[in-house]
Amino acid sequence: MLETLYHLISQYILLPLILFVFPVDYQIEAMIFLQTTIKILAIIIPVLITVAYFTYAERKVIGFIQGRIGPNRVGLFGFRLWGLGQPIADAVKLIVKEIVIPLNANRTLFVIAPILSLAPALAAWAVIPFDDTKVLANINAGLLYVLALTSLAVYGVIIAGWASNSKYAFLGAMRSAAQIVAYEIAMGFALVGVLIAAGSLNLGEIVNAQAGSVIHWFWLPLLPLFVIYFLS
Repeated sequence: MLETLYHLISQYILLPLILFVFPVDYQIEAMIFLQTTIKILAIIIPVLITVAYFTYAERKVIGFIQGRIGPNRVGLFGFRLWGLGQPIADAVKLIVKEIVIPLNANRTLFVIAPILSLAPALAAWAVIPFDDTKVLANINAGLLYVLALTSLAVYGVIIAGWASNSKYAFLGAMRSAAQIVAYEIAMGFALVGVLIAAGSLNLGEIVNAQAGSVIHWFWLPLLPLFVIYFLS
């Protein structure tokens, strides 16, 4: 269904738009650029929505543990709906919120730091296969690519603390960076078992190596590593 929708958008929206707007010499490049942009948005938007509602679920669970109701005020389309509109309200609040930069901070690095933490996490989804053929970038070192990108987020935290020109913020950033780095060693060793079992760094080949029923998945023979990875 999604593939059919993608072809319909390409044929009836993108193609007429490109033929009307771009010169003949640039139409192929423009088509490739717009198609790639649509694929990227088709991955990023659901990921951001999922993260928002996982955060909502976390707040509800924490509220239940503490004997509270949790977020339940913001609804959708005029209905309360257990506060399902709360993630949307939080996103709007963050977008319209005033950006406060400390007086003596390095303004450039202070603004760039959050991007350095968010961009690698989103870029890692480029190599995640959604089925046998649907992957944005089918690279042979996909697992190494994911590990490398997810480890870059720590630099955004460190730069944010340093750029604020506050020793207390920098100390807090270093503590957060230490916590982020601590789990990566265990997670990396756990993934080595998957690499050996699949015999490839390509995520698509790793998925295909586990094709079949649940008993063919690597979590069963690699149960200790699965637990370590899950906890890390």
